[in-house]
Formats: sequence, C-alpha cells, structure tokens
Amino acid sequence: MISSSAALRAVARPCLRAICAAGLTVLLAACNQATLQQASYAPPPQPQYPALTDSAFKIPAVDAGTIDPKYIKQRVRFATQHPPGTIVVDPYGRFLYLVQERGFAMRYGVGVGRDGFGWSGTADIRRKAQWPTWTPPSAMIARQPELKKYRAGMGAGIENPLGARALYLFQNGKDTLYRIHGTNEPESIGKNVSSGCIRLLNQDVIDLFDRVPVGSRVVVLTEQESRGNSSIEASLRTQAEVSR
Repeated sequence: MISSSAALRAVARPCLRAICAAGLTVLLAACNQATLQQASYAPPPQPQYPALTDSAFKIPAVDAGTIDPKYIKQRVRFATQHPPGTIVVDPYGRFLYLVQERGFAMRYGVGVGRDGFGWSGTADIRRKAQWPTWTPPSAMIARQPELKKYRAGMGAGIENPLGARALYLFQNGKDTLYRIHGTNEPESIGKNVSSGCIRLLNQDVIDLFDRVPVGSRVVVLTEQESRGNSSIEASLRTQAEVSR
C-alpha cells in the first residue's frame, strides 16, 4: 500500500518538472533578448580615413568599405635601387611608393586617369600647390562643353578635380603635364578612370605633400617595369609572412 507522503510526492513531481521547464524557457528568452539588445547596440564601423579640416575646407571621411583595404596607405617592404625620398609611380599596379630607408616604402593606393598612362620615365617635382586651381584642357572642353565656364580655371575647393594638393612634374626643365593630385571621388582609388593623371585620396595626397620637397625625384614605371615590380613585392611579402 502506498503511503500518503509517497502519493503526494508522485503528484508533485510532474508539477515541479513543469515549473522548472517554464522557468528555463523564461530564462532563455531573457538571454536571447539581452543578446539581441547587445547586438543592436554594436558600434558602427570606423571610417577608413577620418574627416579633417584643411585651411578653410572640410574633407569628408572615407566610409568603411569604400576602398579595397590593399589601397589604404601602409608601410611595405620595397626592393628598389632608387634612393630614399624617391617617388615611384606604378600606374598599372595602381600604387604610388615613397621610398624609405632600410628596404621599406610608404605605399599609397591611386586612381589612374587616361593621362596617367600617357607618359613614363624620370622627372622631378618643380612645383607644389595647396588647393590648386584646375584648368580643363581644350580636348576635355571639346568632349564636355559644359566645362567651358572653367576655361580660365576652377577655383580651389572640395569639388575641384585636383583636390587638396598637386605635385607638378618637370623633365629637363620642361613641364611634362603629368600631375600627382588629390581627388573628390574616393571610390575611384584602385581603379582606372576617364580623366586626370595620378590621383590619391585627399587625406593621402596631403600626407605625401608634407613628406616630399620640391626637387624630389619621381619615377613613373612602364607596363613591363610594373610587372617586374609586382613580382618583387609579392616575393617580399611572402618572405615577410614566412619570417613571422
């Protein structure tokens, strides 16, 4: 015969199980809700380049994901016979290198306009300009008649195609018409574009401008030299990864 206490326990056991299960469900729901709330408060991704104010002009931030990360300014291994302080432009790889000591270079991503492929060789910087005036060439005005209003020059500003800085390249005292300049189109970095020469982000061209004096040597690679340069940099990168 079953005692009254045993019968009571038998009746209470399912109730306790039901209460525990209900409590666990409530606890799990609360945890899930807390996780969702925590996820909803995740901080926004940081911009690839912060906004900055330069002279009277405000340069906007470059939002996260705008540029392929390999085109963000970075210090890299770079094997070259050129001395520190030399700028090496690789229009086919869409990089610009500022040669530094001990086998390194500061590498910047660039966008390459039609004129960027039109000249190669060695030149020197004879002029540097902050927030330069832009004068469209006659051929461009012929293609885009709406640019006639800038025949005498477009004033400095964030909309100016030359951006925040421009470096003017001369060879044997003669203007090559080749320019290294800023851009108001950050999404064009790492790409071939329809006009201009070698464009950098405004943030990057300001950094480069401050690092190189007038008289600095600039070497613009041919397509064949670019292929060789890419192979050398890939080899150096592999060696660096192996040595870590």
